[in-house]
Amino acid sequence: MANDIRKIAFIGNYLPRRCGIATFTTDICETFAALNPSVQVFAIPVTDIEEGYDYPERVRFEIKEQDIDSYKAAADFLNLNNIDVVCLQHEFGIFGGEAGSYILALLRQLNMPIITTLHTVLKNPSVRQRRVMDELLSLSDYVVVMTQKAVDILQEVNKIQVSKIRLVPHGIPDVSFIDPNFYKDQYGVEGKTTLLTFGLLSPRKGIEVVLRALPKVIKEHPNAVYIVVGATHPNLLRHEGEAYRLYLQRLCDDLGISRNVIFHNRFVSPEELKELLVLADIYITPYLEEAQVTSGTLAYSFGVGNAVISTPYWHAAELLSDGKGILVPFNDPKAIGEAISKLIVNENERNAMRKNAYLLGREMIWNNVASKYASIFEEAKTKRPTVAQKKITMHPLEHEYPVLPDIKLDHLVRMTDSIGVFQHATFNVPNFSEGYCTDDNARALILAVLLENLGTINPLRINDLASRYLGFVKYAWDASAGRFRNFLTFQRNWKEEAPSEDCHGRAIWAIGTCIGRSKNEGFAQMSVEFFEKALAPTASFTSPRAWAFILLGIHEYLQRFHGDRLARNCLQTLAARLYDLYKANSDAEWRWFESSLTYCDAKLPHALLLSGHNLDNEEMLGAGIESLRWLTKVQTSPRGHFQPVGTDGEYVRGGVKPVFDQQPVEAYATVSACLDAYRITKDRMWYEEALNVFQWFLGSNDLGISLYDPVTGGCCDGLHVNRVNRNQGAESTLSFLLSLTEMTQMENVLQSLKEPLEE
Repeated sequence: MANDIRKIAFIGNYLPRRCGIATFTTDICETFAALNPSVQVFAIPVTDIEEGYDYPERVRFEIKEQDIDSYKAAADFLNLNNIDVVCLQHEFGIFGGEAGSYILALLRQLNMPIITTLHTVLKNPSVRQRRVMDELLSLSDYVVVMTQKAVDILQEVNKIQVSKIRLVPHGIPDVSFIDPNFYKDQYGVEGKTTLLTFGLLSPRKGIEVVLRALPKVIKEHPNAVYIVVGATHPNLLRHEGEAYRLYLQRLCDDLGISRNVIFHNRFVSPEELKELLVLADIYITPYLEEAQVTSGTLAYSFGVGNAVISTPYWHAAELLSDGKGILVPFNDPKAIGEAISKLIVNENERNAMRKNAYLLGREMIWNNVASKYASIFEEAKTKRPTVAQKKITMHPLEHEYPVLPDIKLDHLVRMTDSIGVFQHATFNVPNFSEGYCTDDNARALILAVLLENLGTINPLRINDLASRYLGFVKYAWDASAGRFRNFLTFQRNWKEEAPSEDCHGRAIWAIGTCIGRSKNEGFAQMSVEFFEKALAPTASFTSPRAWAFILLGIHEYLQRFHGDRLARNCLQTLAARLYDLYKANSDAEWRWFESSLTYCDAKLPHALLLSGHNLDNEEMLGAGIESLRWLTKVQTSPRGHFQPVGTDGEYVRGGVKPVFDQQPVEAYATVSACLDAYRITKDRMWYEEALNVFQWFLGSNDLGISLYDPVTGGCCDGLHVNRVNRNQGAESTLSFLLSLTEMTQMENVLQSLKEPLEE
């Protein structure tokens, strides 16, 4: 099973409810769970009686058949429990509402892929049945049927595309091919030729037709015994009691065959059913109607190796074709009697039929069927993502500038306590156990300073947040080691770890921004105290991204103290290293600093183009622009939207670009780099590129799903191959807010200049 499928729910009747759908759902559910122990498997049964059933632990939620609110509550339960795939067992009669329409109320609300197994497919549905089926098919990602006849009807009647249909046989128990005499003594039929029919009794099963055929059969073969196994169908029992069974018993008396007919009036266990199927010399399904596209009893009997006699209802006509069984006309006792006598007399033919059925049935054992369902689940999960938020459209303002979302800090505030911002969240709830990190508090400090400059949010609120983030960064400074620590537990203990160059670089970037831009002199003075000390060890750093973060911090610092020679010398040294790295690794096809693309990639050209601009070095600036242009091309999908390099692998020169998992930090890095490229070059293409990348957050991405949650103000942690990671951690939320803030700043500038976006 694919690693990203963690929870699956099966909806349908469930044992101990007594019906074919309950048996099927229980068998497929339990088999799937046994084959996939790492997957959490839920059963969601439909209950038809007030007192309910004594369901097993597998059942997690119960739907009341005639209570539409319970269907809606079930949908809510499935969504909130992050079920990856739902597998529905559909039969019109098991759901409430006209033609079982209540199930649609559940399906309409689900966020995950839906696989529907159709146990009934109607060639001539009523108007209401047709409407329910059409919507059911529309809501389903894939539809599973058990016969080719069902495929043909769906295409002819419901006009469904064949690509949406999957043909999987009805499952059967896995039993050994045993001589029928093995179990006969346990049921008192040793030495007898045993005929068998099993299933819930109802008039449409045609048992009376077999009974009328038996007098002649018994006359010719006195040792023949007909066993009828199964309780009366519960719905029939509620309305008519045992009238049908009593009718059959009276018919036996009238025909003089009572000694040769055994009624097992109960719902037998799976183990007992296996034994009864094995002991049968001949299995009979004498159904009276053609329009039955699936028969679980037929599948069971054929698959375990019975010689089968059946009327030609749809499933039987297909399964028993080409001599795999004997087909007889509907309601024809004479034909059934002749077929029974033929198989009793011709033992070789009967045994050959049994053996062929058993061999063909190996494909139908539950393990194989469950594996086929697993493949369909994986395909559906890959094809359709779990819905989180709908795509958010940015409408143009007077056909010139986009209307950006409002800056909403609700989630960031929730993620922040008196120490700083928490590192991770479970959905939109802070995860205390993961503690804090300097990386995120540095990002949060940069955001607070940018928001202070933007001036649209209460300055007291911004200063309050900024003081916490700056206080954290200052606390992270280890004066004795001359380095920033990164990870702080919720218990306020620093984790033992090797100093991170990238973390150190981000801290310098944050305090440089605080010095260069903050209007709060206290913040600037506090940052100046350790800015120079923080620069001291960077000459020995080897991480190109740490160089880039430091260069961004120095750039911000120089906006206020342009004449600081120490900072400027450090900028020249690190910028030269970054430029040399680019020259050493780039060529006409691969215009990049390294032999691979990994994380925060856009920060490398961003730092180089800013440094080239600060140093009046045209070649360096050109290299920054050139590498950023190449990167944006690499990060653009064939459909034109932003598609960053995924973190599920490295993009190595000459290799294949990994597409997932896409991270919000890559979008922010690219937005920020493109906006600075626009400021420096005045080339409007860079603004448009930044805008295109920003819309990745809002749903212009491979899945068409918004990562930004306008309700919480948070941002989801990543874009997987078929879903978003719905956790709204600090890095992701800050990446969105930083992108939105920088886009808003640029929009304000453009509108103040009345500068159009197009010539």
